[in-house]
Amino acid sequence: MAYLNTAADNDMVLKHIPLVTRIVARIDTGDGEMDKDDLFSVGVLGLIDAVKKFDAGKSVPFEAYATVRIKGSIIDEMRKSGRVSRDRIVRLNQYYSAKEKLEQQLMRSPDEHMICAEMGISEKELSRIHETVHYLSKVSFEATLFQKDGGETQLADLLKDESTDSPEEEYIKKERKKLLGSAIEKLSEREQAILSLYYVEELTLKEIAYAMDISIPRVSQIHGKILLKLREYMV
Repeated sequence: MAYLNTAADNDMVLKHIPLVTRIVARIDTGDGEMDKDDLFSVGVLGLIDAVKKFDAGKSVPFEAYATVRIKGSIIDEMRKSGRVSRDRIVRLNQYYSAKEKLEQQLMRSPDEHMICAEMGISEKELSRIHETVHYLSKVSFEATLFQKDGGETQLADLLKDESTDSPEEEYIKKERKKLLGSAIEKLSEREQAILSLYYVEELTLKEIAYAMDISIPRVSQIHGKILLKLREYMV
């Protein structure tokens, strides 16, 4: 349990409680063991930890730092409860391997039925893989798209101590933005709409489900599927 040292720390936590609320509102608990109240409590602990460890001398705004800490604490707890278990990460890696194998054999991108056959899984199990990608994207959208092995993202990968990026890092960022822009243009209008609602309008899955007249689990599956498409388009 994290304890605050000063009244100023306590004031900082109270000031940023709405940040925890916004982050939790965008997380789909689905059929998991944790509800929104559970996630809020875990998020507050992440906020307290952020207040205790924040270094104002570094060129990172507190809200950005706290957001990563809050998300990290929530995702870690969700992972422990089975939402993004190690087995699901392994399954995702198997998906990437099967897809790569079929691409080499067919000299083209395989469809979902081929991937299911290669892995010996049902379409329902493939949907769970799509959900895994969706949950991983909550930690880092960029890492989900660009990390080759689909492994877990560490906090150190998301926050850098340097006040500015090196020229090489700036170049990589610009190139990734170009790749991402070109990849998004290849998506259908419906897929682009879902990305816009989620990342630009910042609607929750429940709100998107209502707007698109589909179920919340279906939104998370489609979102994961879209991210897999974007990865493929950016190769």
